[in-house]
Amino acid sequence: MLGVCYYPEHWPRSLWAHDAQRMAELGIGFARIGEFAWALMEPEPGQFEFGWLDDAIGTLGDAGLKVMLGTPTATPPKWLIDSVPDVLAYDRDGRVRGFGSRRHYCFSSGNYRRESRRITEVLAKRYGGNGTVSMWQTDNEFGCHDTVRSYSPMARDAFRLWLKAKYGDIGALNEAWGNVFWSMLYRSFDEIELPNLTVTEANPSHWLDFYRFSSDQVISFHREQAAIIREHAPDALITHNAMGHFTDYDHFALGAEVDILTWDSYPLGFLSQSRKPDGFKAEYLRQGNPDFAGFHHDLYRGCGKWAVIEQQPGPVNWAPDNPAPLPGMLKLWSLEALAHGAEFTAPFRWRQAPFAQEQNHAGLLRPDDQPAAGYGEIAEVRDVLPALSDAKGEAKVALVFDYDSLWMAEIQPQGSGWHTLDICMEWYAAARSLGLDVDVVAPGRDLSAYDMVLVPALLHVSQGALDALKASGARIVVGPRCGSKDENGNVPEGLAPGRLRELIHLTVARSETVPGHGGNAGVGAWHVWRDEVDTALEPSLQDTEGRPILYQHGRVRMFTALPDDALLRFVVKQAASDAGLEVVDLPEGLRLRTGRGQRFAFNYAKMPRSLPDGVGPADGFTVGGRMVPPGGAAVWEA
Repeated sequence: MLGVCYYPEHWPRSLWAHDAQRMAELGIGFARIGEFAWALMEPEPGQFEFGWLDDAIGTLGDAGLKVMLGTPTATPPKWLIDSVPDVLAYDRDGRVRGFGSRRHYCFSSGNYRRESRRITEVLAKRYGGNGTVSMWQTDNEFGCHDTVRSYSPMARDAFRLWLKAKYGDIGALNEAWGNVFWSMLYRSFDEIELPNLTVTEANPSHWLDFYRFSSDQVISFHREQAAIIREHAPDALITHNAMGHFTDYDHFALGAEVDILTWDSYPLGFLSQSRKPDGFKAEYLRQGNPDFAGFHHDLYRGCGKWAVIEQQPGPVNWAPDNPAPLPGMLKLWSLEALAHGAEFTAPFRWRQAPFAQEQNHAGLLRPDDQPAAGYGEIAEVRDVLPALSDAKGEAKVALVFDYDSLWMAEIQPQGSGWHTLDICMEWYAAARSLGLDVDVVAPGRDLSAYDMVLVPALLHVSQGALDALKASGARIVVGPRCGSKDENGNVPEGLAPGRLRELIHLTVARSETVPGHGGNAGVGAWHVWRDEVDTALEPSLQDTEGRPILYQHGRVRMFTALPDDALLRFVVKQAASDAGLEVVDLPEGLRLRTGRGQRFAFNYAKMPRSLPDGVGPADGFTVGGRMVPPGGAAVWEA
């Protein structure tokens, strides 16, 4: 259940055996290596030097560790860039992205795909039968640094082929996109350009298909490497490391292609970059948003088996501000991942590098080889592992999350305050603050096991998504703007909420967006978005000016305005109680989770938090007790 990210090429060979032994003593079972080392593996075209990698794998194996080997395609070497210039991606302004960092390739470059398959096959043939190499990671962080969407000539040509395969006939594309508007009709697929360099906004359907195409390019790039690895290493597990707060490709689609989907968890860095208010950031400066890691754990768990392959161990180097975690947070984050069902968790990295771009990024060891602050916390996690089983917790709440809908709103936000991913995380947080476990699921997923379903921002409601909601029997809470788009990103037939009218009988006549606060509702307020609707239903909630903001029909509640945290929590609590779910008003910063045969409490607050009455035993805790310290955890048998 514990791994670590390791870069033997950064250190003298005299350290390797010592490192491997210390890893084993710390309870680490595997090391991820190799994902950035192409220039060392192949310093000249066709000239391979694997002696160092053979020795590194052998040294780790001798200490009883397994290896996750990365394909090095996130960092093509300079000689490759110089010999195959169309490898490089183009940014949105049409500029070539140069060599000198990482992720400088275009997913649509046929030449680069050939080179990536070649190096993957060389590695797979050499190490596919090596018993120490039990896992493989393709590439590294697809799309990091805004690299999913390339605006290169290669991407344009591949996009045209993708469109032709999808639509078949140019007339069908013109109709789907509404190209009669602004005289945008095309005579052939070869006339279609990328949507980035238009005078004003390009057709939103054009953008939507480009987003979908770009996501598909990521998945097909991974699939090419995975097929080669499976041929030569049929018993090894294949993964890729996704990221937090990143939605440029469809992780549900990638999850279907891997054995384990891993992700890189950096709660403090992402809090610093977030749109949270300054007061919130100050309160959780050293702990992170209490629901950031949990949301991503449950999102990636919805993609299949999952794990954390990079866990923040200390200050990072890439955020606007880079505070040190509160003591105990690495232990908390690691246990939280395991509580949510992670197959393993691995701090990034083993030793802090004293050079290059990440020299200010902490590791478990300092550059002078002394233990850093997180080292002892991993030892504490190691000591808890024997108490954990393989039993997974069963959530009774589902949150429906859709990449297509997110892209539609990104392309046409309509208001500067509408941020779909933030909205989904706020709905998740409302349920988690009531002590509820949540599964994040794709639209159309079977919902029969859930008692409550949250639908915060499903702009396009497919027939499959509607059928799953109708068949669920659960209490359903729907957000504003849901059902407002068809599959092409256009207004649906019969107006919003489209197919959802079969669940709640109203029609959106007009929508408005407002800056900031919109209106009070006693138990909270609405902001950003409001729908005016035609309906025979009586509103369940109105604001102080008499504007309806919530309707209910049977087991379905639908907001017609975007709720703030207080209003959202009030309505979610009502729906949960109607569903017969046990809710707990948790103290600020405290979160609960059931999994691995245990019940967990995690305190993200700066102050100690006591478990509420009725939660947890009087004594006999696996970890901690009823008073949970700041950055602390309590664990007891479920």
